[in-house]
Amino acid sequence: MKSAFLAVAVVAFAGSTLVASAPTQLATRATKVKYAGVNMAGFDFGCTIDGTCSLTGSSKPYDIVQGANALGQMNHFVKDDTLNTFRLPVGWQFLVNGQLGGTLNSNNAGQYDKLVQACLNSGAVLCILDLHNYARWNGQIVGQGGPTNAQLADVWRQLAVKYGKQSKIAFGVMNEPHDIPDIKLWAASVQAVVTAIRSNGASSNLILLPGTSFASAEHFIDTGSAEALSNVTNPDGSTTNLIFDVHKYLDTDNSGTHTECVKDNVDTAFKPLADYLRTNKRQAILTETGGGNTASCQKYLCQQIQYLNANADVYIGYTGWSAGGFASTYELNETPTQNGNTWTDTALVKSCVVGAWKGV
Repeated sequence: MKSAFLAVAVVAFAGSTLVASAPTQLATRATKVKYAGVNMAGFDFGCTIDGTCSLTGSSKPYDIVQGANALGQMNHFVKDDTLNTFRLPVGWQFLVNGQLGGTLNSNNAGQYDKLVQACLNSGAVLCILDLHNYARWNGQIVGQGGPTNAQLADVWRQLAVKYGKQSKIAFGVMNEPHDIPDIKLWAASVQAVVTAIRSNGASSNLILLPGTSFASAEHFIDTGSAEALSNVTNPDGSTTNLIFDVHKYLDTDNSGTHTECVKDNVDTAFKPLADYLRTNKRQAILTETGGGNTASCQKYLCQQIQYLNANADVYIGYTGWSAGGFASTYELNETPTQNGNTWTDTALVKSCVVGAWKGV
């Protein structure tokens, strides 16, 4: 999500089979994607696009397990809506308590672990760990003047040791890299992470590889991200379960900051990318998309998801942005509201995120 207002968003209430990214022959197209769900935002609050993540004051991570009933939300999405995937954003600084190169902080990582365990126990089939730092730490780009590749790889090494034996866990290397001076150097940073994850207990989990331009699906090819990331491999030289990670919003400037949508992104983004993926025998997942709870966004988001479903040989899934800790006043709110034992979805979730998944 390309905005700094995550720092101040608050909750409105209190309260597997893996996919091979390079098969010898692509399977017959399925009727819909394999994974569908939502982001559960909160532990990423305070992170801005320069990779600064505040840990104190009003701009700090929000414990959505204790404060926003994340367990209840996820159980609702799975049991009532039949969704099966959650992306779990978290700030790098939060995990290591601001100590670059340090070990996972027992308190902070322990809070985040409660969210991860809630996801694993919800009935979901995929729980995506997402490091929400825009390829940066406090303004400096990983591997290009900022943190070293080894420092980024080490936090993922620790997460792989902790979670790698859980087949439902996917590793989202980095949220929305942008303005990367050298895309090949960024691919080298991603390679270091993949090697660390695969070498520390996560031999077959999905690993999600993001390109630059805020992981834009529309610019995945023309920025050189596709070419560079295609060279990232598992230690055995394969690309099995290395999935391209893309984002796309539907408002006028692709910022995800407007409540009205103006496009479905099919001709400009998802069709050209599908052609590339099919030609190169790769797959992608759309881990951020969404819009306002408006008629225009319902129209265009449903069309976009319908296209993904129709091309499920190369698109394995999507997660909407965002539920978790967001208040009803947030432009892209997907947080369900609770009244006793009854949960009510937002209009956009009901019509598109769930509706397109159920085929209704």
